[in-house]
Parts: sequence; structure tokens; C-alpha cells
Amino acid sequence: MNLLLPGIASAYLITFARVGTLIMLMPGVGEQMVSPRMRLAFALLTTLVLFPSVRPLLGGTEGLAGPRLIGLLFAETIVGLVLGLSVRMVLAALQTAGLIISQQLGLAYAMTVDPSYGGQQAALGNFLSLLGVTLIFAADLHHLAIEGLAQSYVVLPPDGVPAFSDALMLALKALTRGFTLAVQISGPFIAFGLLFNLGLGVLSRLMPQLQVFFLAVPASVLVGMLILMGSLGVMMGVFLDDLGRYLGEFVGR
Repeated sequence: MNLLLPGIASAYLITFARVGTLIMLMPGVGEQMVSPRMRLAFALLTTLVLFPSVRPLLGGTEGLAGPRLIGLLFAETIVGLVLGLSVRMVLAALQTAGLIISQQLGLAYAMTVDPSYGGQQAALGNFLSLLGVTLIFAADLHHLAIEGLAQSYVVLPPDGVPAFSDALMLALKALTRGFTLAVQISGPFIAFGLLFNLGLGVLSRLMPQLQVFFLAVPASVLVGMLILMGSLGVMMGVFLDDLGRYLGEFVGR
């Protein structure tokens, strides 16, 4: 029995390489405000749950040593990193949409500390990101993410380094999807900004003596907040629907 323990430990370590890297980047769990000990405990428990189904894919435990062990650890870390970053790129659509909305409403100067990544970000972007993470847990999409993690072993079994072309294509598709989603979410505000600025240009031509700037900023913020209140439910519904479809692609739905 003692001869099997090193092989079992190596197999568990290989499983933890993918699961731990992905959970480190998972929305909600992988935020900076979450304690590292809690993230580590969650990753260890998730690895323990997935370990019985992953261990047969690794072959005999006697071969999990030396160069093969190092290669599998490297490959599994890359797979977890690519999958985690691809989901993060889709979630970043909320931060991008918040920045676009802030620029259209004249609130780009309103910056607050980003609890997810640190640093200064637009206040509306932080609000949408925190609301999105909350709705992800409320809609049970985190269960879909964990199921996608389990299904990733079927699509990408731990048998070697994945093709970098496939990884780059996945990252490019996620980046494109995130930016497209950001433009869709902020679409009403882009249309409002164009029409509002066009109207101000016509007004400044008709009344050159009018101080357009002092009139435009309060009106833009007021009307923009009314539009945000009226369209927030639709915006977050579009985000959850798109994220659910994206996660569903990993589980084959």
C-alpha cells in the first residue's frame, strides 16, 4: 500500500494543477477580496471530488514521476489558465460596458477601487461587475462552471501539452465575445450619447451665447441615470444569458 501512495499523491497533484489554476481565476471565488485560504480550501475540496474520475485518465500510477510528472503539471496548469482567462474575458464585458457608459454620461472621472483586480476603475464598471458576480451565484451559473470544469477532462484529457493554436483561438474568441457583449450592453447609452451630443451641437449653433457645457453635464448625468435605472434589468439579463450559453458550450449543452 505504501508503494501506491506516491503515485496517488502525484495524480492528485496533477488534478489540482488544473482545478486550482481555474478556481484562482473563477468569477466570484477568485476575487482579491476572497481570502486565499478559502480559495485554497475550495480548490482542494473540488479536486478531491473530481479526483476519482480523473485518475483513470492518467494511466498507471507508477508512471507519474520524473519528466512525465513535470510535463503533465505544466500542461494542466496551461489548460486551467486558458479556461480561466477565457471566462474572465467574458466577465470583463461588464467592466468595459461600465467604462463606455461612464464616458457617454460624462462620469469617466468618477473612479473607485476595483475589488476584483485592484487599481482604479470607473465606478459604474465596478457596480456592474459586482452586480454581475452576485447574479452569477443567484442564477446558479457557478454550478455550470464547475460542471464545465469536470467536462474539460473529456475534451482536453491530461495526456500532454495542448496545442497553443487552439488555446490562442479560444482566448481570441472569448475576447471577441466579451467586447461584443460590452457593446450590446452599453448600446442604449451609445445611442443616447450620439443623439445628445448632436443636439448640443445644434443648440450651440443656434444660441452661441449659451454655456452649453454647464447645461450638458447635469442633463447628461440625470437622463443617463434614468436610462440606467430603466434598462439595468435588461442589461444584466443579456449578460447572464450570454454567459450561460458560453458556459454551456463547455458542458455540451
